[in-house]
Amino acid sequence: MSETGSSPVGPIVSSGHLASGALPALSEFEFGMIMTVHAFNRWMVRCMAAAGMPDLSPLDVLVMHNVNHRGKAKRLADVCLVLNIEDTHVVSYSLKKLEKLKLIKAGRLGKEKTVQVTPAGEALCARYREVREALLVKSVIGTGVDAERLSDIAAQLRALSGQYDQAARAAASL
Repeated sequence: MSETGSSPVGPIVSSGHLASGALPALSEFEFGMIMTVHAFNRWMVRCMAAAGMPDLSPLDVLVMHNVNHRGKAKRLADVCLVLNIEDTHVVSYSLKKLEKLKLIKAGRLGKEKTVQVTPAGEALCARYREVREALLVKSVIGTGVDAERLSDIAAQLRALSGQYDQAARAAASL
């Protein structure tokens, strides 16, 4: 470390050409996000396999947990909105897969199709939670992480997601 507190090798990024702009720290953030997204995807798949369901994709796991959330029936649009997914067909495919596995069931709310967790799906999510508590939560707590700081980081990530969404809309209009 230099006297200014910065690393003598520069910021840790995946693309130096992107870090040479006005905000190199954003490139550092993006590299950290890349690493985190891939690690999180691996974790979800392996945790779900340890919970007893080895053939789900990361999206399937996210959809499963979202459908289980609060035990209320959800519409496809609800799941897509909460997970910030534009391509409804990929969520629809995941819902069909989970329904075929008897983890969720289809229903209706007026004219709209809904999905709801089955007892088997609820039990799977409970097992996932047990594995998560034992292997991940316990380990993270062991690092001495401050829960309030972690919550602040989550809020910042949600806010930054809005910046990326806005920039994506702008780029699509070019």
